[in-house]
Amino acid sequence: MSYLELLFVQTKGDRFYCDILMSELAELGFDTFEETEEGFKAFIPKNTFNQQLLETCLAAMADDCAFAYSQQEIAQQNWNSVWESNFEPLTIADQIYVRATFHQPKPDFPYEIVIDPKMAFGTGHHQTTALMMEMMLEEDFEGKIVLDMGCGTGILAILAEKMGATKLDAIDYDPLCYESTLENSTLNGCSCIQALCGSKEVIPNQVYDIIVANINRNILLDQLDRYSDVLIQGGKLYLSGFYEHPDLEILKEKAASLVLIYQEHRVNKDWTAAKFIKK
Repeated sequence: MSYLELLFVQTKGDRFYCDILMSELAELGFDTFEETEEGFKAFIPKNTFNQQLLETCLAAMADDCAFAYSQQEIAQQNWNSVWESNFEPLTIADQIYVRATFHQPKPDFPYEIVIDPKMAFGTGHHQTTALMMEMMLEEDFEGKIVLDMGCGTGILAILAEKMGATKLDAIDYDPLCYESTLENSTLNGCSCIQALCGSKEVIPNQVYDIIVANINRNILLDQLDRYSDVLIQGGKLYLSGFYEHPDLEILKEKAASLVLIYQEHRVNKDWTAAKFIKK
C-alpha cells in the first residue's frame, strides 16, 4: 500500500493547535504522526486521502490557527520495520525503563514498562509524558484509586499500577488508544486497569485519590469541572499537554474556581506539567 506524507507547517496560533489538528486528522484516516520543529508530518494511505475534507478541516480552524502543507507519495514499505527502527528505549530519572517488546529487558530498574504504541500516543518520549512520569515518581500510589484521562497507550496507568495503585480507570476517546491500553496492560501483567473509550461523559461516578490527565489546554479546561467532581478532598491532580505561557495561568485560574489549588509545575522545552490539590 502506498502512503502520502503531508508536512504541516504552522503559520499562526499557539503550538497546542498542532495537537488539535492531529486529533482531527486522525478522524479523517491519518494513522501516523511525527512532530517537527515547525509543525508535524502526517501519514495516510493514498487511497483514503480526501483533500476536500482536509481543506474543510483547516478552514474550520482558521480563526484560531493556520497551517501550510505539502505532500509527497511514499512507496510501499514495511511500516512495522520503520517504526521499530525509530523506537529507542527510554530511561526516566534512573527509575523507569520504557521499552518495546523487541528490546532486551532490564529488570534492575524499579519500574520496567513494555509499550507497543503502534498508532497510539504515549511512549514516554514526548516531553509531556516524561514530565508526568517524573512527577508521578514523587507521589504515593500505594492502595490508591486512579483516573488516567487521555491515556493513549496506557503508560501512565501502567506506571501507577506498578507503583501500587489498586484500581485504575484509563480513558481515551480514540478507539485505537483504547485497544492499545488493553494490549499494553496485558503486556505488563496489569490486572487493575479498566480501559474505557470516550471522554468525560464516561468517567465513572466514584471518587479518585489521584487523577492524571495528559491532553491539551482546551480539553483540560472543558473537563476540569468533572475532575473536581470525582476527586476526593485532598486528592492530587496532575495535568500536562500544554505550554507554560500562556496556558498555565489560564488553567490555574479555572482550577482555583473549582477548589483545585496549584502546587507546582515543571517545564521541558516549553511543555509543562502541573500539580494541583483539591481543598
